[in-house]
Amino acid sequence: MKIEATFLGTGTSQGVPVIACDCEACKSDDPRDKRLRSSLLLKIGELNFVIDAGPDFRQQMLRENVRNLRAILLTHEHVDHIFGLDDIRSFNWVQGHATDIYAEPRVQEAIRRIFHYVFADFKYPGVPEMKLHPVKDHPLLIDNVKFTPVRCYHHKLPVYGFRVGDLTYITDTNFIADEEMAKIEGTKILIINALRKEKHISHFNLEEALIVAERVGAEKTFLTHLSHQFGFHQNIQSELPHNVFVAFDGLKLEL
Repeated sequence: MKIEATFLGTGTSQGVPVIACDCEACKSDDPRDKRLRSSLLLKIGELNFVIDAGPDFRQQMLRENVRNLRAILLTHEHVDHIFGLDDIRSFNWVQGHATDIYAEPRVQEAIRRIFHYVFADFKYPGVPEMKLHPVKDHPLLIDNVKFTPVRCYHHKLPVYGFRVGDLTYITDTNFIADEEMAKIEGTKILIINALRKEKHISHFNLEEALIVAERVGAEKTFLTHLSHQFGFHQNIQSELPHNVFVAFDGLKLEL
């Protein structure tokens, strides 16, 4: 199974640069230091899948010229991961049907609350059309493409990462149990959050992410969901092992 992965965004909830911040990272001229909210585009055959649809979803779809969308998979319900869902309207119009959205029941409840107008008895013309599907602790098939949910914890909040083929995507996480780690054994490409160097209550920091990367033993590991507190892209990269890379917006992988 051939997979083409594109980092739609690699920033944390505020993105980089951060509004009203004058730190050196936020003033960087390096385009790799400009980070939209984290999201991943997967092209598998002729099908496009997106993991998470944050506030930058519209901009990301336009930048990558995405013309169709098979489904969106959601890791959890925080604003920086779901607030772009209203912009699926364009795909509804072009493709002529509701967009399939995969999320666990708690996340579905948040979607129904936040986007209540989508599910109202009387719908205003032009509202998005969403078809919600459950994610549970077992693999799911979407047109014969298998996604394996990986249960992780974002402090005390249960979230999901996803493995598809030899690629695993895990964001907004600071704990993965042993039985869930077993699901990602053999992964060739690991994408994992590494918020900053200092310890954080709900995200892996750099040291913790590198420990997970070493344990998984992927051929290549890419760090995402990065804060402006992490510093410059080129400086971070120079400190990393030979098979660990700082992801940046627009970076494309093939496997």
